[in-house]
Amino acid sequence: MPFKSLKEKLATKNYSVAFGQVVKINATVITAKGLKVSISDIVKIISNDTGQETIGMVTEIDGSTFFITPFSFVEGFCSGDKVFLDSTGLNIPVGDSLLGRVVDPFMRPIDSKGNINNSKLTPIIKAPIAAMKRGMIDEVFSVGVKSIDGLLTCGKGQKLGIFAGSGVGKSTLMGMIVRGSQAPIKVVALIGERGREVPEFIEKNLGGNLENTVIIVATSDDSPLMRKYGAFAAMSVAEHFKDKGLDVLFIMDSITRFAMAQREIGLALGEPPTSKGYPPSSLTLLPQLMERAGKEEGKGSITAFFTVLIEGDDMSDPIADQSRSILDGHIVLSRELTDFGIYPPIHVLNSASRVMNDIISTEHFQAVMKFRRLYTLLKENEVLIRIGAYTKGTDPELDEAINKKNDMQKFLSQGATYQSPFDETISIVTNLMSDINSPL
Repeated sequence: MPFKSLKEKLATKNYSVAFGQVVKINATVITAKGLKVSISDIVKIISNDTGQETIGMVTEIDGSTFFITPFSFVEGFCSGDKVFLDSTGLNIPVGDSLLGRVVDPFMRPIDSKGNINNSKLTPIIKAPIAAMKRGMIDEVFSVGVKSIDGLLTCGKGQKLGIFAGSGVGKSTLMGMIVRGSQAPIKVVALIGERGREVPEFIEKNLGGNLENTVIIVATSDDSPLMRKYGAFAAMSVAEHFKDKGLDVLFIMDSITRFAMAQREIGLALGEPPTSKGYPPSSLTLLPQLMERAGKEEGKGSITAFFTVLIEGDDMSDPIADQSRSILDGHIVLSRELTDFGIYPPIHVLNSASRVMNDIISTEHFQAVMKFRRLYTLLKENEVLIRIGAYTKGTDPELDEAINKKNDMQKFLSQGATYQSPFDETISIVTNLMSDINSPL
């Protein structure tokens, strides 16, 4: 091609980097124009005065004006600052070098152990596993906690919720599950919790052992967008190992803080509030995250535990209610059992595992049903027994429940550092519920 023709062709095209400008800023949203963007595009904002940079996501478009929710705070930025489109999108680097590390949602280390070198990029937002590609949950997933393995047995690829009020013992139970699980990979997402709890969880609940474990942290002082996408980033890390054929334990604390982050974003963008101030997007976001866990044919599995903070111990809370409808089981922690000195304070009568019947033996199932029946009788007649109004011999089944009361409470109790082998747990519960132990 002649030089003159090439020069004329180049002259007709604009090869400079396109940018927009900030026109308005408030505490949670940056308004800009002058750049062609799409919903969920990632943009970079650069201050003209200080050179300070931050990134954000396009969350609303109104004609030529678009609205950006930043991943960090907006102090130091002003009208006229430049906005650039980030062509890489919302991707994070993943790899085996994440194991044993504590990172933020962008996989940047926060544990002072040096840089993490991962070359593979994976998107934070992915579609859940297709319904017809999901594998059947037919294998037990042991967590080393007697009351869960014995009475609420979970399977590989199951999604469960841990429902509890504040200060009941969610973090302790999470630590017991991480330590007791035999999963080769463990991914822990600490979303929206106090910064003080992060080192405490690592040292006290995990004993400082992060072998084969990745911890993703977005604390309560991070922006709502960091808290929201911190959960999705953690799930992407779990999916990376699942795609390699590994069984992954995924634990997130907490779904409630995740939904609260979306509530802040949605209300700032003008969404109408519904029950307890949550906009519709907060409820639709839950299945987008939770349904990414599971067992996929030809690949590994993600067995997920999501903690749900019950405000005022109200199980009808909209987030708790929505979570129960999506998950494959729920573990309810009771403040009454905590006061009574039973740890972990799992209320087995209010808890359920929806896949348990498909993965346990007939003998085990019969023992579980009998345990629940006897425990229910004790709860229903507790007042009569305590005041001495019940006469022994009136109800043979209640007599058996009274005789086995101490053994049942002992089974439900477990030290935070003790890990109960699955076979041993099943042996204990079946022997406890056998007729040999019955005085009748």
